[in-house]
Amino acid sequence: MSQKITLDHGSGGKLTLELIEEVFKSESGLDSAILGDIAFTTDSHSIKPLFFAGGDIGKLSVAGTVNDLLCVGAKPLYLSTAFIIEAGFEIDKLNRIVKSIKEEAEDAGVKIVCGDTKVVENGKCDGVYINTSGIGKIIRPIKGDNINDGDAVIVSGSIGEHGFAILNQRENLNLNTELRSDVSNLTDLILPLIESDVEIKFMRDPTRGGLAMCLNELCYKRDFGFEIEESLIPVMEDVRVISEILGIEPYYSANEGKMVIVVSKKDQDRALDILKKNPKGSNAKIIGKVSKKTAGNVILKTKFGSTRLLKMPVADKMPRIC
Repeated sequence: MSQKITLDHGSGGKLTLELIEEVFKSESGLDSAILGDIAFTTDSHSIKPLFFAGGDIGKLSVAGTVNDLLCVGAKPLYLSTAFIIEAGFEIDKLNRIVKSIKEEAEDAGVKIVCGDTKVVENGKCDGVYINTSGIGKIIRPIKGDNINDGDAVIVSGSIGEHGFAILNQRENLNLNTELRSDVSNLTDLILPLIESDVEIKFMRDPTRGGLAMCLNELCYKRDFGFEIEESLIPVMEDVRVISEILGIEPYYSANEGKMVIVVSKKDQDRALDILKKNPKGSNAKIIGKVSKKTAGNVILKTKFGSTRLLKMPVADKMPRIC
């Protein structure tokens, strides 16, 4: 492991895993802690730019934290927000961010109950950073500890929009696209699934590192892997175009309004039906299955009939996207 922190350590890839394991000594693998009948999570947001097509850092901070609570089978209830603000930051921009936080919290059905504000010298912070912590009530705990051969892998919608939308705007690529981030809380989409009797094995929102990192992290050092069908993965045409231009596969681009879900094979169709009842899940797809034969690996079956490893990213080509 490198002796100094780099941007890649925050990318959500293999270097992030090494940092968590070797320095923070954590192997939980869950986005939220399950503490009896409550779930608790915390997340920090340093996205650049602060305002982007489809949202801003305020909406992102609420949506990301709410979705992390949903991942472990909790109904999100309460949030805290803490701001680190750079001296010279415009009050009008801060008002826009706070307004977004309030609107997204209301949409998610959560209450902002406490917060904190710190101001640092000009040049010591890139505008504003936000830490958001959340508490939810466990409906049923989802820990990812009973995943079996043949379980179905579902994505709740098309992949890659958030990462490419941010990259297009931040790098002034001026690509002819109307692509927007999919950032959104998923309470109304995922809560009905949690409250059903569908046997859910695991859930995670594919943020940093995208779908590829999400699946690789789940089977990392485990006795199972995944077989994924490329032709079944929903990808918007604008995402395909940007992917080909930049040479970055959509599997490695983040979403902030989608969920990867592993369910029992017997319940895969019912799970899909529940998701499709909500507009946010209208494009949900079963994209593959759990496989003991591919333990520790994600195998992508290509459109041409061949197979290849969908590797864990060592580092992210899109830092600062959340």
